[in-house]
Amino acid sequence: MKIELDLNTLSEGTAAQRQTSIGNRVFLTLKQAIVQLKLQPGNSLSETDVAKRLGVSRQPVREAFIKLAEVGLVEIRPQRGTFVVLISRKEVENTRFIRESIEVALVRKAALDASSETIEHLKHLILQQTKIAEAEQHSEFLLADEKFHAAIAASVDCARAWRVIEDLKVQMDRVRFLSLPNATPMKTLVAQHANIVDAIAAHSPDQAAEAMQLHLREILKSLPQIATEFSSLFE
Repeated sequence: MKIELDLNTLSEGTAAQRQTSIGNRVFLTLKQAIVQLKLQPGNSLSETDVAKRLGVSRQPVREAFIKLAEVGLVEIRPQRGTFVVLISRKEVENTRFIRESIEVALVRKAALDASSETIEHLKHLILQQTKIAEAEQHSEFLLADEKFHAAIAASVDCARAWRVIEDLKVQMDRVRFLSLPNATPMKTLVAQHANIVDAIAAHSPDQAAEAMQLHLREILKSLPQIATEFSSLFE
């Protein structure tokens, strides 16, 4: 298990603030490692080992484990240890449904309210995604995808809604990572994002909602194939 974390920027602030920042960064580092399957379902996690590899005390690692359990990525078993949970197909389907409900509402509002600056920003994000897709950089594409959806939420002053989605969709994220190489080509996702932006630019809430629904239902097409191909990673 190789995990990297840079703590050099945490030199200012009170001890409590630094501890909180470190704990959050440990959480985000482990979350990314789980989503990108560097830490695979069934892997056990040791507080002592993770703390040593990250160069931190056990306290922020313990806090990160608790938060990871809250979002459904690990299971803490008393007297046995902490384990990365298997992917739940049912949970993926349920959280996708909830995510669609929230994001369709967001994109409808964006289509009504989007400024020319917002539209240009979203188009710029599409250009970035296109370059990343052409370079076949899967991990970078996931980050660019997150940035795109977060930007839509921020454009209608609903950044909190995206933070809710972030915690909900962690099961989906592992499937999304598995889908990029073969099941769902990145160029398909870029084209879907472009359709969403076109609808926002046309100030058509119905068209935007339809484009977002189509995009967020893409995972349902790839999920059966992925669950079969990577059966050992699923419940």
